[in-house]
Amino acid sequence: MTARSGAWPGAGFALASAVLFGVSTPLAKALLNEGLSPQLLAGLFYLGSGLGLAAVLLGRAVLGSGSAEARLRREDLPLLGLAVVLGGAAAPWLLMLGLARTSAASAALLQNLEGLATMAIAWLVFRENVDRRILAGALAILVGAALLSVARGATQAGSGALLIAGACLAWGADNNLTRPLAKADPMQIAAIKGLVAGSVNVLLAVLAAHARWPTPATVAVAGAVGFLGYGVSLVLYVLGLRHLGAARTAAYFSTAPFIGAVLAIAWLGEPLTARLLIAGALMGIGLYLHLSERHEHLHRHEPSEHAHRHVHDEHHQHVHGPLDPPGEPHSHVHRHEPLTHRHRHFPDLHHRHDH
Repeated sequence: MTARSGAWPGAGFALASAVLFGVSTPLAKALLNEGLSPQLLAGLFYLGSGLGLAAVLLGRAVLGSGSAEARLRREDLPLLGLAVVLGGAAAPWLLMLGLARTSAASAALLQNLEGLATMAIAWLVFRENVDRRILAGALAILVGAALLSVARGATQAGSGALLIAGACLAWGADNNLTRPLAKADPMQIAAIKGLVAGSVNVLLAVLAAHARWPTPATVAVAGAVGFLGYGVSLVLYVLGLRHLGAARTAAYFSTAPFIGAVLAIAWLGEPLTARLLIAGALMGIGLYLHLSERHEHLHRHEPSEHAHRHVHDEHHQHVHGPLDPPGEPHSHVHRHEPLTHRHRHFPDLHHRHDH
């Protein structure tokens, strides 16, 4: 991301991720209605994600097209392991369990808690900066979701709501754990998460819970939904994290529950209500506040050394060695010297400083 860039392309990545994930919720409800085990469906989603992305990575290697992305390093594995357990194994299982106990629209709207959890952890634990504009935008999105939740009765107490809330908390922690990994290849991150977490949930569902194995057609549909709604969506989400940080990416991603609820309502033939229109307007206002944010001040870059995909912009004025890759964009270990300057920026890989 260059010094003069704004919310894009990070906002575009996050919004595209939200669309894919939002569509997956009503589709998941339809699959659960066919009698699938919630844990097995969670496993099939992530296994489909992992297998699909692994096939893309393999095809890229066979064709020799390569990648300008940095590879995961050994020191990244502990964080990746926690992300796999929380976001890849526990969260989708809890979501499917909750979805089996409530309507698709209600479940979709309750997923707004993921954005709230992600933003709260990013602000309170990892100290990402937040100003009044960003806070107001986040509140507008959440109030819009709350209106829809009341309309659908999604806020009522119950085991389904508690399970979905648990999934959102796990994904909120996962999103913040993944933020430091965003410098690495997002497709590699998502493929590993899908293969490991998906395999674990499928094996536990079949061997321990004795879940009934579905038809080949159902497995194929679940795998396709998982590849797009969880795999490709996660790749786009990680790219959003790279450009925007955890809190802002979560704010844009908070449109996913709205998308899922609208689709669920449409499929159920329910009317377009005034409450739905008001909620949509509030979410639109929230998105505008985030997209129009202008965060600019004098700041200092401390010396650091890391590897990630980059071009030689204002933050990457370094000398190449004979073994460094030619052309741009490219990835290699490089050092950042101390630098003090002023420009518009977001909490991306190079702007995670105190305020």
